Amino acid sequence: MRTRVLIVDDEPLVRRSMERALVDQGFDVVTAATIAEGDALFAAHRPPVIVLDIKLPDGSGLDLLPRLRGIDPGVKVVVVTAFGETAEAVRAMKLGAADFLKKPYDIEELLHAVRGAAESHTRDRQLKGYRKRDQVRYARSQMIGLSPEMQAVREVVRKVALSDATTVLVTGESGTGKELVARAIHFESSRKDAPLMEVNCSAFQDALLENELFGHEKGAFTGAGQLKRGLVELCDGGTLFLDEVSEMSPRVQAKLLRFIDDKTFRRVGGNVDLAVDIRLVAATNAQLDRRIAEDLFRRDLYFRLKVVSIDLCPLRARGGDILLLAAAFMERFSRELRKSFDRISPAAARLLLEYPWPGNVRELQNLIERIVLLEEGPELDARHLPEEMRRPSHPLATGDGPPAASGDQAGLLDALARRWGDGAQRGVPSLREVEDAYIGLVLEHCGGNRSEAARRLRLSRQGLLDRLRRIREEYSQVPEMKPILPAGGRELSLGD
Repeated sequence: MRTRVLIVDDEPLVRRSMERALVDQGFDVVTAATIAEGDALFAAHRPPVIVLDIKLPDGSGLDLLPRLRGIDPGVKVVVVTAFGETAEAVRAMKLGAADFLKKPYDIEELLHAVRGAAESHTRDRQLKGYRKRDQVRYARSQMIGLSPEMQAVREVVRKVALSDATTVLVTGESGTGKELVARAIHFESSRKDAPLMEVNCSAFQDALLENELFGHEKGAFTGAGQLKRGLVELCDGGTLFLDEVSEMSPRVQAKLLRFIDDKTFRRVGGNVDLAVDIRLVAATNAQLDRRIAEDLFRRDLYFRLKVVSIDLCPLRARGGDILLLAAAFMERFSRELRKSFDRISPAAARLLLEYPWPGNVRELQNLIERIVLLEEGPELDARHLPEEMRRPSHPLATGDGPPAASGDQAGLLDALARRWGDGAQRGVPSLREVEDAYIGLVLEHCGGNRSEAARRLRLSRQGLLDRLRRIREEYSQVPEMKPILPAGGRELSLGD
């Protein structure tokens, strides 16, 4: 599509010269000789780019500029000034001009200025479209569910978004939707037009995470050839989402705590305090109280982050929300992949409700996407579901041998009792600790084969890996838990 340019200049030769050059470069051009004509043509054509002379027969182009931007704030105006009119050029830029040309100018300067203005207008329009799309995609309405737990979360998100709360802590198992909550808070708040920056704290080493968050000065360390602004600085006015905040080192925790307290920070290698206004949303699937007890997380930082706390319950505890989410994902992926799925069979619905969903909403979303991609509709049926969801579980039958197919659970209970007995003085185990020990026992009996263990546990392979990762993180530093750890406390491998 050809970009339309409005030229407002009172000299006929100049107008024709500009018009010819711009048309040759693929622009669609309309011209005016006065402010009145420019007003009328702008109202009729709404061009994204205007070349505007300051000296016009019926007034100054600077009087027209704010009127044009009042009608369309996105219009890009290139102002033409005579030699020696620097003050007027400065005023034009303050009024919102995108660029200015000094007379006399050559055609290449004109083309360069107009191309830059047109590209800037296109980028602004695309960015506005992306923001509008994200505001719809990440609104509270996308937090699907009728369960009391989900309705309570949506209400807290609404209140937080409308408030001035600057720190929020979101907790919950992996895959429960912590990132969606953070984005909903941002896009429903007054900060929605400012940046939303996201960083996974577990993806960076200590020094790299500090540099990513706070930036560095030129020459701060070897290889720092230029100044770098960190995410804290880049999202000024917006929201910073820190995922897996529990993985921060003590050093970065201390710097983050100072930033929360003072609303100021220093770049690495800097000696000047910089102030920004951001909302900080932190998320974790770890038990922070245990991390605090192990001196792995600062208690004072925990309380600074927990001004508002949102805890997301696992999908298995949300009942009928499972089918609502499955239907929503099915409709979305059917539309995106041009498939015809439009309903879920009763048999498939029953299996979806019975499955424990260790990977939570993320696991359900990935499952539905895979089914819609590989299978044919219009009905999502039980045969489309993976084998571990369609077959009965095979619990362990003996304490020492491999899991038997008889379904006898006595051997499993004996094995768990012996393992728990090795961890004397601990009292009655919690259900979660028994589940963790059970997973480790099954993995041992399967010779470390995670695919086979996942099948016997009626988990997806990724769901089992997520469980093993959590178990390793939570228990590996607690000596009294070693006897009941999966594999007897030995290092858990997450590879093949």
